[in-house]
Amino acid sequence: MTNDVATKSKKEMKVTYESNGEPITLTANMVTNFITNGNGKISQKEVVMFLKLCQFQHLNPFLNEAYLIKFGDKPAQIITSKEAFMKRANANKHYQGFKAGIIVDHNGEMKQYEGTVMLPSDKLIGGWCKVYRDDFSEPIYQSVSVSEFSKSQATWRTMPATMIRKTAIVNALREAFPQDLGGMYTEDDKNLNEAKDVTPDNVNTEPATDISQIIGKEDSKDDNSNEAKEDSKPKQTTSAKAKPEPKQKAKSDSSKEITNAEEQSLFQNEPE
Repeated sequence: MTNDVATKSKKEMKVTYESNGEPITLTANMVTNFITNGNGKISQKEVVMFLKLCQFQHLNPFLNEAYLIKFGDKPAQIITSKEAFMKRANANKHYQGFKAGIIVDHNGEMKQYEGTVMLPSDKLIGGWCKVYRDDFSEPIYQSVSVSEFSKSQATWRTMPATMIRKTAIVNALREAFPQDLGGMYTEDDKNLNEAKDVTPDNVNTEPATDISQIIGKEDSKDDNSNEAKEDSKPKQTTSAKAKPEPKQKAKSDSSKEITNAEEQSLFQNEPE
């Protein structure tokens, strides 16, 4: 069953950009009908956030580099694949590769192994990754714990070492290349059951009647300039003092805060 847009706009939004040298045209209908998983209704704001992320980060959602997950009334989660992280890192001229592995409790001693092979008696406690840049004197190191990132999903139960290593790689790459990977998350390094508002502080979050109110107002620049000219003209005044308008009561915000109830994740795990 396809997802529905909660509020219809008069004009369909679309973005055009290049990804891996190929032209991409992405529309709101494509996002809601083909790229969104879950049973929730997608709002205009969520569609725009996804469209603009794909445009700015040059992601190709048709190759599963990015997609949306929406359950009920919870905020939609924008997910990026690990492969997209690797492509962006490889495209950076300063990238010099990485090393990654797991952290185990070996007879009461914490040890780091490269890769995911460990002894049957070892207890898996985390993952680690070092990312190398030719303009840094030291590699960027990141370690993550199983207790913090592990989920009750099949892949985490059957191959926890692979999953925690993958999570460490993603976090290290994002720290090493914040301009290329900032604001991008995979389904493994972000808890999808925790609703987080990723809207920048300077973005107006009031409900919009039309999608153009969210992404920009280029079409209304001429009208605004004409209004400014009218306001700059001297106005006629009368001798009688105008009575002050009675203050109106501010309307109470009828919007309801989205609850953060726990819910089992139903999305498909991305392929390794």
